[in-house]
Order: sequence, then structure tokens, then C-alpha cells
Amino acid sequence: MEKLILVSHGSFCEGIKDSVEMILGPQDYIHTVALTPEQGQEDFEKNFKALVDEGDDIVVFADLQGGTPANTVSKLIMKGENYQLYTGMNLPMIISYINAKMIGQSEDYAQKAKDGIINVNDLLSNDDDDDE
Repeated sequence: MEKLILVSHGSFCEGIKDSVEMILGPQDYIHTVALTPEQGQEDFEKNFKALVDEGDDIVVFADLQGGTPANTVSKLIMKGENYQLYTGMNLPMIISYINAKMIGQSEDYAQKAKDGIINVNDLLSNDDDDDE
């Protein structure tokens, strides 16, 4: 079974999943693991592993490179787990993932995350230049 697991500091991963489901409806294969202030790395790892079953294809989107959620999953990968891990999680990245799965197409999620970052002031400034 394929699973997308969103991991983050605090409830960011839960909030972004809620936003995705507001836009695209329920997504049963998306799960979240939030690192709460009272948890340590061991607690987070235990909660993460509880979502993984033998034979699952796991893709993980993490909030921040170098933070405990991403580092924990990175350590599991270095120990031989076969997860795909991407950091810099954002809404366009997740929507791209879902759309790619729906049409059976592969996608560059890291590029989609980057493409979702736009300086709107620059965009509007360019539009103003086009009006002249």
C-alpha cells in the first residue's frame, strides 16, 4: 500500500492535511506525525513507525531540512528503510503529489515545492509593466 506521511514540528502537518482535504476532499492514504513540544526524537520515531506496515511504499514530506522530523526519517533511511523523503513541504507540493497519483504520472515534488514560491509583488509589478 502506498502512503504519504506528512511530518512536522507542531501541528503544521495536520493543518496542511486539513487544507488539502478542504480543496480535494478526503485523502485516506495521507497520514500525519506531529512532533509536539513534550516529545523527544524517540517518541516521534515510535509514532512514525506505527504508521508503517511491511511492504508499504512510503513517501514522506517534512517541514524542515535538519529538523528532528526529517532527521529521524533520514536516520531510518540510512539504516536501510526504503522511504522517499522530501523537505520543504508546502501545499502545492502535496496537491501535485495527489494529482500525479490520480493520473498515474510521476512528478518532481521538490520542483513543485519550489514552483509554488512566488513573489506576488514582482508578479504584479510585471503585470503593471505589461499594461503600459
